[in-house]
Amino acid sequence: MKTSEAALDLAQARIEQERDASVKAASIALLQTGTDLCIACDHPIPEERRRALPSARRCTECQTFVEAEKYHR
Repeated sequence: MKTSEAALDLAQARIEQERDASVKAASIALLQTGTDLCIACDHPIPEERRRALPSARRCTECQTFVEAEKYHR
């Protein structure tokens, strides 16, 4: 029984570490300067997106693709 509890504790610690790392990465990303042109397709990033997310480096279409690839492997 103790082995199961230890495994659960390790899993929980890992989840917390990953969450904290994601929050930190997101915070850093929000502080970065965005671009006028998408780094993936070279098309202009719409003004509305740049106002909503000043750190945007991809257009909405390319960002959607990147996130779909990342989370749906």
